[in-house]
Amino acid sequence: MDTVCLDKTGTLTEGGMDVTELRVLGDADEPYVRKVLGELGSADPRPNASLRAIIEAYPDATDWRLTDTLPFSSARKYSGATLDEGDGQPVTWLLGAPDVLLAHDDPALAETERMNHEGLRVLLLARARDGVTADDLAGPAAVDGVRAVALVVLEQRLRPDAADTLRYFEEQDVRAKVISGDNAVSVGAVAGKLGLSGTTVDARRLPAEPHAMADELEAGTVFGRVTPQQKRTMVGALQSKGHTVAMTGDGVNDVLALKDADIGVAMGSGSEATRAVAQIVLLNNSFATLPSVVAEGRRVIGNITRVATLFLVKTVYSVLLAVLVVATQVEYPFLPRHLTLLSTLTIGVPAFFLALAPNKERARPNFVKRVMRYAIPGGVLAALATFATYLLARSHYSGTGALGAETSAATLTLFLISLWVLAIIARPYTWWRIALVAAMAGAFLLVLAVPWLQDFFALRLVGMTMPWLAVGIAAVTAAVLEFLWRWVDRRFPV
Repeated sequence: MDTVCLDKTGTLTEGGMDVTELRVLGDADEPYVRKVLGELGSADPRPNASLRAIIEAYPDATDWRLTDTLPFSSARKYSGATLDEGDGQPVTWLLGAPDVLLAHDDPALAETERMNHEGLRVLLLARARDGVTADDLAGPAAVDGVRAVALVVLEQRLRPDAADTLRYFEEQDVRAKVISGDNAVSVGAVAGKLGLSGTTVDARRLPAEPHAMADELEAGTVFGRVTPQQKRTMVGALQSKGHTVAMTGDGVNDVLALKDADIGVAMGSGSEATRAVAQIVLLNNSFATLPSVVAEGRRVIGNITRVATLFLVKTVYSVLLAVLVVATQVEYPFLPRHLTLLSTLTIGVPAFFLALAPNKERARPNFVKRVMRYAIPGGVLAALATFATYLLARSHYSGTGALGAETSAATLTLFLISLWVLAIIARPYTWWRIALVAAMAGAFLLVLAVPWLQDFFALRLVGMTMPWLAVGIAAVTAAVLEFLWRWVDRRFPV
């Protein structure tokens, strides 16, 4: 993952909200407005976080009759209801985004903009013009000629751990994109409070063409007034730029984007549809869980890649050595105890630590290709160098009675080459990885220095010429291997 798209509500902020102010406009009566808000809140069968806060602040206590209702939609950005207050003249009310319901030159928008800059969410209570019925609420006629009655100011509860989580993603070179249906200025203010800097964009001004939208997404960080379909298009646009995208959300409006994202992450308290399409559900509803999810995934994938390369190098050189022995009709260059020593110090013990160690490297695709491009050249070079040392040692010690000296020389060469393979695989170095490679080298030196360990592992380095020749062959092979792996990385990146 290199890009994470975040829905603000329920992810950066907690699901709950609080009504902090009711600002009545014009000559409207505040007690009457409170009653209307209570009725609108109770009229929605599935209230969102904003409506739940309004229900808590203004409980329904009237005997007005609800003749029809339009639940809130993230695409429309408003809800509505028609109320009969007992006088036989039903009134249609709208509650939603001020910048959607009001004309661009309405004076109420200036005050709304100021509060949005403070990170507050502002809803407009408006009365539809006479003659607008419930059947008109879903269409554009509902927002024509509405009269602003009051502004409802809500304060969002920031998640206390959201700032640390965003900081973690920044440290890991994962770009965060906030895409929300709320007002762009308000979303930008919330993101700023959490330390997320960048350009704020109103999604209504984004181009519809995917490639042009992708360019805007690359430049921007916070996007407001995003429709559910736009969220889906945004995810696809980022993917078209080669990004691996994670999407987090908790509402029905996030379902399409969650489904199309490479990794969909839903909150446990989110809608059933959201949990159904997500690959990961955070049962504790904590956005702060994501760093541990990312770290675990990178640890598993990164460490498996290292360990698999280590084991496959051995597989390649073992197979090739067997083929060379059969083809040349010479004795196998190792005793079983030699292979035990080699496998323990260059594969068994290092693989144990490498498999369990923390790993923050970003996972990359093409696992098999990446492993084989290192394992095959490493195994082939190790086999050829070891077999060449073995043949030279057989010739050098022929007729001298130095039984086992040729296998010891081959063991020394293969150990040094395998140790260098381990040193390459352990990169980038940390103190414990350097200590691991050094400990394996020290353990082999200990075997050579202690007489009874020499006898146990049947190691006999006779004379000076052949052992140093074995070291020289290993050094040249290690240099070639280093150059070859660097060249492969540059020439055939994956």
